[in-house]
Amino acid sequence: MNKIPTNLLDGYEIFRRGKFLSERERYHELAELGQTPDTMVIACCDSRAAPEIIFNALPGEIFVLRNVANIVPPYQPDGEHHSTSAALEFAVQSLKVKNIVVLGHGRCGGIRAALDPAVEPLSPGDFIGTWMELLAPAAEAISGNKWLTDSERQTALERISIRHSIENLRTFPCVSILEGRDRLQLHGMWFDISTGELWIMDSDSGDFYCQPHGQE
Repeated sequence: MNKIPTNLLDGYEIFRRGKFLSERERYHELAELGQTPDTMVIACCDSRAAPEIIFNALPGEIFVLRNVANIVPPYQPDGEHHSTSAALEFAVQSLKVKNIVVLGHGRCGGIRAALDPAVEPLSPGDFIGTWMELLAPAAEAISGNKWLTDSERQTALERISIRHSIENLRTFPCVSILEGRDRLQLHGMWFDISTGELWIMDSDSGDFYCQPHGQE
């Protein structure tokens, strides 16, 4: 029998005695009535940028999809396997979320890979390389800008990726129709792991501004 990591079991015990007990009634209602989140968050699978922690979300409050570099591919009903599109379809059509947030973050490994395509693939399948090809045109343009430092290129593509994903969201009919009827809103955000700052994308200009926060 495989040995389960001790920190997971210890964490579960803390959860059972703490958050689960304090939210027991809420969990019971969620089990009986099902989930009705208002917001879907499309985030990176980086362990340092968990949406539930960043937004201090309650159980059942946000519907989370995570993949490498928080990318939304364009609408492509070709009969192949599309996990991101499937989760999006479920959130919009079944859960009827009112908001979709694309949440990027600083120091993203997927974005770093997109900026350095010369890096050897991690496996013969090169799944990461193929996935990050969705950002290839933007990555090539940024990589060719000699006036940017490496860290500036990284941040620039992280934020461009968010705008790119929002554009791709609008290629899905279920999204564009509901957005046109003011029944669905799309948002872009970028989280700085180092400082804990949350940057919000202006829906008109595409610029990012830092969310004000109280005294620390």
